[in-house]
Amino acid sequence: MELTVGAVLEGKVKSITNFGAFVALPDNKTGMVHISEVANAYVSDIRQHLTEGQDVKVVVIAVDPAGKINLSMKRLEPKPQNQGNSRPNFRRDQNSGSNSFRSQAPRPHTPRSNAPVPPAAPKTADQLFEEKLKAFMSESDSKISSIRAYSDHRTKSRRR
Repeated sequence: MELTVGAVLEGKVKSITNFGAFVALPDNKTGMVHISEVANAYVSDIRQHLTEGQDVKVVVIAVDPAGKINLSMKRLEPKPQNQGNSRPNFRRDQNSGSNSFRSQAPRPHTPRSNAPVPPAAPKTADQLFEEKLKAFMSESDSKISSIRAYSDHRTKSRRR
């Protein structure tokens, strides 16, 4: 039986690891369900969702050239509605130089106009301090690594 992506199969959990579960499939094949593919909710301990010997229904999500079979259980479950989602979806703010995060909540559509854009507001003292601190830390890290590299070089040359 040739396994194809999208095929839904019945299998039995053979073993469980911290990163996923290995599932025995038809024709003496074995696939793996990664911990992120077990359920639609966050899974911190896979053993709370699966046990060895449990019969499971899985879908094939990938078969690599080496023969490894990637499986998913959550893709067979209906997607949960985002009603009352208490955990907002955040992403790193790429425009900011700091380690800030911003919400990825949908924004209302605002039409663009050809009006001139006012200049950016002057930076606050806190923003200036953060920029100076970031520059200092970067320069400091660079100096420390060059000192370590020099020290390692000297230590190696003495050993000869």
